[in-house]
Order: sequence, then C-alpha cells, then structure tokens
Amino acid sequence: MFLVGLTGGIASGKSSVIQVFQQLGCAVIDVDVIARHVVQPGYPAHQRIVEAFGTEVLLEDGNINRKVLGDLIFNQPDQRQLLNSITHPEIHKEMVKETFKYFLRGYRYVILDIPLLFETKKLLKYMKHTVVVYCDRDTQLVRLMKRNNLNREDAEARIKAQLPLKDKARMANHILDNSGEWSITKRQIVLLHAKLEHSLEYLPLRLGALMGLAAIASLLYLLTRYPSAFSLAGRPRKETPRPPLGG
Repeated sequence: MFLVGLTGGIASGKSSVIQVFQQLGCAVIDVDVIARHVVQPGYPAHQRIVEAFGTEVLLEDGNINRKVLGDLIFNQPDQRQLLNSITHPEIHKEMVKETFKYFLRGYRYVILDIPLLFETKKLLKYMKHTVVVYCDRDTQLVRLMKRNNLNREDAEARIKAQLPLKDKARMANHILDNSGEWSITKRQIVLLHAKLEHSLEYLPLRLGALMGLAAIASLLYLLTRYPSAFSLAGRPRKETPRPPLGG
C-alpha cells in the first residue's frame, strides 16, 4: 500500500473531488477531521493545550474554542510552534492508526486529505504521489465570492492568504483541473484512480509485510511443535558423573 497526498485551495473544489474518490471506493483520511478529534476533552492534547494557553481557550462545554486559540497564536510564531508541538504528534499517531486499518483491509493506496501539504512539508516525505485540485485564479475568485457571499476585496484577501494554486500545481505529481465543467473534472478523477489502483507500487510494502507475518507464523509453529528446542538454553546442564579417583 502507498500514500497519496491530496490538497487544493479555498474554493478549488477539493471537497467535491474527495467525495468522488470515496464513491469510487477509495480510502480517504481527512487530516482536518483528525486534528479536531485529538483536541477533544479527555485526550492528552486537550489537557496540554489548556496547560499551555489557559482556560480562556475553552468553550463552556469544555471544548477548545478554535477562534480564540487561533487569535492567540496569530502572528506569534513561538506560540504557533508550541501548539504544533502539542497537536502534531497526536495527529500523526491517529493517521498511522487509520492507515494501518486500511492496510489490513487490503487497500492498495490511501488518500490523505492534507490542506497544508506543501506549506508545512512535514508529511511530504511519506507520500508516494501528490495531487492538487486546481482551478484558475478568476474561477477561484468567482466561486469564493458566490459561496461565502463575499465582496471582491474580501475574497481576494482570503485567496492571497494561501499559497497560490499555480505554485502547488508545479510541485504536485498530478493535477486535477477543476476550472471547467464538473463532468470533465470527474473524468480526470476516474482516470487518476484507475492509474493508481492498477499501479504495482503497493507490492513492496505488501510483500514485506507478508514475509514478516510468515516469519512470525513459522516461529510460532516451531515454538508449539518443538518447545524443548527453545528451552535448552535455559536449563541447567546435567553433570556427567565422574568415576572415583583410583577406582
């Protein structure tokens, strides 16, 4: 099994693309969902956030107030780094768990929906393929204004706050161009899925895992079939009686 990192930009249509992949039966892990999950009350990251930033970052029900926390770390790199040092390890643990579940179920590849894939670069080294959901700047602007009921100035400010889609497209292995008709985009998704599904890149890890399981199974068989062979080292040696001197 191999990992595919998928990203996009605001109003590029990433969520719609993900839905099509899911309809095709693909395994998808949403990193944003995991990030919200690991900071819920009762989880280690939640407690550490409260210890680091105080109870003022909590809502009345005990959940993290994401807006207050976001305002707190805005333009404060040291505070942002502190928050990342708390949440990222927990997010990575959950990602590994989810990925392993799909591995056991026999999926050939898993899509990780990572909004900041190219901005942070932390997970890039684990991705066999990277995909960008792209649309041209004018289309992105019009869609964002319509979707969020924004004026042109506010919409442009939001787009400028992100890494430009054209830059992300240059860094990606695959581009899903969502600038035109949805039927054209959907066809690109189907073709990419077929390409990834028929790739043999999943074999090395799958074969390695099977070999490891076979080795463990063989060891367990030997332990149960010939237990004495594995316990000799722990037994005290029997001394051979010596004949009496002068006998």
